[in-house]
Amino acid sequence: MTTQANPSTRVALVTGASRGIGAAVAVNYAGNEAAAHATVAVIAGAGGRAIAVRADVADAADVKRMFTTIEETLGRVDVLVNNAGVLPYVTIAETSDDVFARAMAINVTGTFNTMREAATRMNDGGRIVNFSTSVLHMAPPTYGVYVATKGAVEALTRVFAKELRGRAITWRRRWIGSRRCRSSCASWSAGASRRPPRTC
Repeated sequence: MTTQANPSTRVALVTGASRGIGAAVAVNYAGNEAAAHATVAVIAGAGGRAIAVRADVADAADVKRMFTTIEETLGRVDVLVNNAGVLPYVTIAETSDDVFARAMAINVTGTFNTMREAATRMNDGGRIVNFSTSVLHMAPPTYGVYVATKGAVEALTRVFAKELRGRAITWRRRWIGSRRCRSSCASWSAGASRRPPRTC
């Protein structure tokens, strides 16, 4: 059983948090250091505590180091938000090996790496949020690689929720709009969409 030393403090890890959705709560970034530190400053200005940790979520060693840095500075993670992702607009026929590999590495392997680490290092009673897309079942042209990665994330989320049953960890899947992340959101957790979050 893992519990926070100070139960009044909740520690959130948000990947890809230098911009977009992750700007609400920030910790991890891969390349945009200035934006990440600007977000940390906003959180600090509002009375919170935050750190910017550079890590490639597709690299398992980087993810382990990121969790260690957070634990040593802020405490054990209570909330994991897998926000890091890329969306290549390209037809399947025109998709290069590099584009396909990068999308799979960040969107799928990155989510897998953080969930695997959270399995043994997240506090009981925590929350995990993974992102999917409203276009997954619409399957529009040029979204083939992207929806493939999000389909994998949905499958991982459902299985992992069952594997961590008994630890009171709440799961959510957020559906984001195809182009603007502020639109078309819905909540989901190990079941049908628009239901309350499920605790495992």
